[in-house]
Amino acid sequence: MTFLTDYTNLALVAIALVSGGMLAWPVFKRGGRGLSTVEATQLINRKGAVVLDVRSGEEFAAGHLPSARNVPLDDVEQKVGQVIKNKAAPILIVCKNGQGGARAQTLLRGLGYAEAFNLQGGIATWQEAGLPVVK
Repeated sequence: MTFLTDYTNLALVAIALVSGGMLAWPVFKRGGRGLSTVEATQLINRKGAVVLDVRSGEEFAAGHLPSARNVPLDDVEQKVGQVIKNKAAPILIVCKNGQGGARAQTLLRGLGYAEAFNLQGGIATWQEAGLPVVK
């Protein structure tokens, strides 16, 4: 108990806690802000993420990420289990501008898909970055 009462040791403990918090912050922050196009590309290439496009069928047909699967946002809760059976698989959610993807991410995580990530800015940001789109 004297370890914690010594001010030098207390300062070291505080520094360790602050450092740990700073290291953990990006992990907590990522859950809400979405992935950049670079992070999304890495998720697809390095971890084999399933690309789930939650736009309407018409929007999907107009252009989507290669190998994307389309489940409109209104149908995600009912149909995602048919499209993605492995709840441990990483999922990249794509929508028009990032807002629908954030909603889908919340739904998927609630259904037990812990590795569901939203593409920040949606398909618009993907296309602005000059990344491939399939029609």
